[in-house]
Amino acid sequence: MQRVADSFTWPFRASPARWLVGCACVIGLPILFIPLLGYSVAATRASEPPPWSISWRLLSDGFWTSLVISLTALPFVVAFLLLRPLRDGAVGVVIVAAALLLVWGLVALLFLPHAAAAFAASGRPADLFDFSASLRGVRADVATWNVVVAAIVSGWAIGLACVALLCVGIVPGVFYAILVSAHATAALRSEAPRSPTR
Repeated sequence: MQRVADSFTWPFRASPARWLVGCACVIGLPILFIPLLGYSVAATRASEPPPWSISWRLLSDGFWTSLVISLTALPFVVAFLLLRPLRDGAVGVVIVAAALLLVWGLVALLFLPHAAAAFAASGRPADLFDFSASLRGVRADVATWNVVVAAIVSGWAIGLACVALLCVGIVPGVFYAILVSAHATAALRSEAPRSPTR
């Protein structure tokens, strides 16, 4: 549990250069989402925020992570398109989109933290898509999963609040949230050794 609590200060161990590259990737979304997701996997397996290094592993990890996120979101995108009768006017669009985003977020939080932790530990893309193993992981230790999810949600809330907080801006806030999420997710595989930063 202490590791999850440390997740909120862990991003500040990153050097300014790592923050600059991370923020540049956030600004470059959606073009640079694969390197950014690859970095989040590297951060999940590291004991300190890792250096940026464009490598085959970073790009591969980012590709597989983006694919699993897309697959979890796809049913909700289809549902949004099919619920056309309920989307009359701007209010209807907002209500349907908000409801579907909420459900997708809950589904993603149920499956993806365990899947990401397993993938970061093993490097096997199949672990990202083993949703039954994710459910077994949640059932085996609901308390840890609950704390990890609370840290992820809180990290994103803090990160998005940076829009108004001290005029810091959303870009470093999003990178902060990614690092908090990566560090908290690692607690789900606390028995796996975390690689040191080079």
